[in-house]
Amino acid sequence: MAFWNRLKPIEAPGHHGLKRTLSWPHLVALGVGAIVGAGIYALIGQGAGQAGPGIVFSFGIAGLICAGAALCYAELATMMPASGSAYTYTYSSLGELAAWIVGWALILEYSVVVSAVAVGWSGYASGLLQGFGIDIPQLLPFGEMFGHPLHFNPLAVFIIFAVAGLLILGTRESAFVNTILVVLKIAALILFLVIALPHFDIARFEPFAPFGWGSAPQADGNNLGIMAAAAVMFFAFYGFDAVSTAAEETKNPGRDLAIGIIGSMLICTLLYMAIAAAAVGAMDFRVFSASGEPIALIVRTLGQPEAAAIIGGVASIAIPTVILAFLYGQSRIFLVMARDGLLPRSWSRVHSKLGTPVMMTLFTALVCSALAGLLTLGEIASLANAGTLAAFIAVSVALMVLRRRDPARERPFRAPFAWVVAPLTIVGCLYLFASLSPDTMRYFAVWMAIGVPVYLLWGAHQSALAKPA
Repeated sequence: MAFWNRLKPIEAPGHHGLKRTLSWPHLVALGVGAIVGAGIYALIGQGAGQAGPGIVFSFGIAGLICAGAALCYAELATMMPASGSAYTYTYSSLGELAAWIVGWALILEYSVVVSAVAVGWSGYASGLLQGFGIDIPQLLPFGEMFGHPLHFNPLAVFIIFAVAGLLILGTRESAFVNTILVVLKIAALILFLVIALPHFDIARFEPFAPFGWGSAPQADGNNLGIMAAAAVMFFAFYGFDAVSTAAEETKNPGRDLAIGIIGSMLICTLLYMAIAAAAVGAMDFRVFSASGEPIALIVRTLGQPEAAAIIGGVASIAIPTVILAFLYGQSRIFLVMARDGLLPRSWSRVHSKLGTPVMMTLFTALVCSALAGLLTLGEIASLANAGTLAAFIAVSVALMVLRRRDPARERPFRAPFAWVVAPLTIVGCLYLFASLSPDTMRYFAVWMAIGVPVYLLWGAHQSALAKPA
């Protein structure tokens, strides 16, 4: 069979040493932990600067597109309860080459998100430590390469390896810590709502769309408009796909995966729209749009400096839950690709006592640390959306292909109105991709141009389907 037509059988995974320790509350917390992070705490300011009061709609549009993808993920995750997320679903529906492309895109997405969040966290942590008289610089320059300045970010590297160590100790232990930190993050956002809502003024929503409803390019290279902001706010939503990577460690995947994926998306969409409405209603969006900490700025301006300090402190402590969720997902995708022979098979080993992929987790931490330690936040954050949109499109296509090819297979969760939801999700993702900056699309094309030869020279010959045991 030609390599591009090789299909991975749809079947329950065999025993590979991963322990089934997670239930649906853990999965909802994992999803919320991955979704609620720098996107709402920091990007809401940038989004408001692009859309004005229409940022509320930007969140709604991005959330609606992600909700369609979440329904597709939920059906496929319960139908194929195996690790690997979109990579696994694509392998069983569209073939090995398409699966490699999606897996390569996911490697980009997860690595970039972990690195970006680590760099963003290092800024919070550096300021927090300075308050205690501890001065750890965020960036230490050490020369340049090809005209690009090189620097080391010690705090970003530290937090990545600290989270990796927690994941190595055990999935259930990591999930317990994650749940506590997620509760703290939600509590901080509810505190913001309690403070901001009494100052709500509907007049601040006029005009609602000062920069238009579409995505209009500007001379400085940025885009303005509600859809332009939606393309940025999309970064604040995805993360629920990390839940699907936990399939082989879930006690009851047929029920719990759907609850975890859809539940986390629902909670975060409603919370985000409420936060955006409260922020715009409490203060003119032009005041907080340029701030790197818009939520804390609004609270301070409203005369609550202690609450602003609490919100900033919680962000410093709890944002690493995003690193935990994505580092977890990245290591599991690497694990499954190695198990399938598309990466060296020795990478798929699971520790006999801990029940976690120790070497793969450390390797993933090393890759993410290299990005976080050497590049700035602006250089790495813009690529994440492109990889995610590619994965969402692939999952939507996979759902339609399997509905047609294998309609009788058991589906513990069936996406409602699948033949409407999946095509609309694809169209929405393509529109958001077109709303990204030209540089982002160019860098994504370069990443893919590297990945396809890697597959042709290595994966196509080493694949488990090409060389069955």
